[in-house]
Amino acid sequence: MEIQLQELIEQIKKDGVEAAETQAEAILVSAKAEAEKIIADAKAQAEKMIADAKSENERTVKSGEDALRQAGRNLLISFRESVTRELKAVVGENVNAVYSSDDFAKLIFNAVESWAGKPEADDISVVLNSSDLQKLEETLLAELKTKMLGGVTLKANDNFDGGFRIAVSNGSVYYDYSAEAVTDMLSNYLSPRVTALLKEAE
Repeated sequence: MEIQLQELIEQIKKDGVEAAETQAEAILVSAKAEAEKIIADAKAQAEKMIADAKSENERTVKSGEDALRQAGRNLLISFRESVTRELKAVVGENVNAVYSSDDFAKLIFNAVESWAGKPEADDISVVLNSSDLQKLEETLLAELKTKMLGGVTLKANDNFDGGFRIAVSNGSVYYDYSAEAVTDMLSNYLSPRVTALLKEAE
């Protein structure tokens, strides 16, 4: 009886140890799988965070580069516009200086003389603002009579500040030599050349 009891105890021990070992092994396998999953998840999350950070960094760098390029373009456009304004101002000052000088009457006379030789130039009128007409009328009429261009008439028009216009065909056609028109014409002629020079300097 004692032997049977001893065997029973041994069997219980054996069964308990085997069960414990089996359970421990299952726990280890489960823990290992869980650990691997946690590591894989952490790795995936870290890779995603790195990818997101890289993508955001690339966007930031590109945005910064685009902003710099745009700022550079804006600066260049602003500079060109400034140069064009300065150029127009300088041209305007020079045109006004010529139109305010003693050579103004001679300039008008040379333009009239040039137009008088054209077949379509019948009934020529020189249009000036009132102030210039008052100053130059006597001199111009005397010069025109001397050159046998007595058919030319002088008229006042205060719609422009300086310079003159030549009207032909009874005023139906105007050739504009006003200070504003000549300044615009010269500025438009010079601006592309200045722009080309600026591009060469880039």
